[in-house]
Amino acid sequence: MCPTRTPTRMASSMGALDTMYRRASVRNFTDEKVTSFEAEALLHAAMSAPSAGNQQPWEFYLVWDDEARAALSKASPYALAAAKAPLVVVPCFRQNVRFPECAPLDMAAATQNMLLEATDLGLGAVWMAINPVRDREEKVRATLDLPDDLTPFCLIAVGRPADDVTPHGAERYDEKRIHTV
Repeated sequence: MCPTRTPTRMASSMGALDTMYRRASVRNFTDEKVTSFEAEALLHAAMSAPSAGNQQPWEFYLVWDDEARAALSKASPYALAAAKAPLVVVPCFRQNVRFPECAPLDMAAATQNMLLEATDLGLGAVWMAINPVRDREEKVRATLDLPDDLTPFCLIAVGRPADDVTPHGAERYDEKRIHTV
């Protein structure tokens, strides 16, 4: 690898890398609502993700209701941001797909796309894990009255950042973690 030609210096990759490097986990939000246009843009981004065998196992629940968001915030000790956000997106996956073992991987790609789109829209967001922790899944399932064939993957709290955002993406690069065979 040529040390003077890093990804951050290549013009062809600046758009995507800039978004990745600006993304941060945001847990505190203003009271300003997320618009339906913004929510739809997040869903378009999520559904453009790759999936194993093009199975697209996803279903998305948009949780605008204050009480439901408060209940979701109790699904995990790490989900407190759900109560503070004006919108919580709950990506779920269908289990009756061709490659069920790959469905969580598909959901991770969709979730990352959603987080990057939130960054591009000037929104803040944080991914809070639910799957594969069964008691968390059951709490989300009960709150949203999910059908048995859907598994909640995570919670994504979305809103306008209340605090200054400090991204850490660019500084995470570590050559020592790269191995060549």
